[in-house]
Amino acid sequence: MFKIYMVDRSNRFAYEEFLDDYFRIRHDIYVGERGWFDLARSDGREIDAFDTRDAIYLLGICPLRGVVAGSRFLPSLKPHLMNDIFPQLAENGVPRGEDIFEWTRIFVVPALRSPGKPSGAAGIVYCGIVEFCLEREIRQLSVVCEPYWLERLEVLGWKPLQLGKSLLHKDGEIIGLLLHMSDEALSITRNAYGITQSVLSSSRP
Repeated sequence: MFKIYMVDRSNRFAYEEFLDDYFRIRHDIYVGERGWFDLARSDGREIDAFDTRDAIYLLGICPLRGVVAGSRFLPSLKPHLMNDIFPQLAENGVPRGEDIFEWTRIFVVPALRSPGKPSGAAGIVYCGIVEFCLEREIRQLSVVCEPYWLERLEVLGWKPLQLGKSLLHKDGEIIGLLLHMSDEALSITRNAYGITQSVLSSSRP
């Protein structure tokens, strides 16, 4: 269907057009679809304080359609959402370390979703996330999310650990999770979506 491409400061210059599409789709989804109006911008791009040079993006790019999925990662030793905005979600302190990153802003475009059943497009993104972490020797991911993600990620073998009590935010209830990236998690995730090969691409589309 599509491949996952990793974009960081080393190759960002080659993906500027795709990143522009990525930020516009983020705006469509998080502002237009989910109603997070505090993120609205007049230029139609959803860019926040954590879209820095330290951010790493995984872009799902389809040759005929362009960007169709995405996620963002931030090193936990640098500013990130849980540490700087929602530290109360981690009762014993926000997990931080060289091998811990924060995962945010996952999406799949509406046309590739499968309401009421597992989405093959989402499966590609999930596999790409685990593959990326194993390749970069990222042992754990922290994430601020809605409570339903706990069960969803448990099924994928990511062994989510809730870090504290939930918080009732103006956009809904949120929790802080710590996820464990492993070969086992990759195997379970691949099996869940019938994926047998790597979804990461090392060359620009």
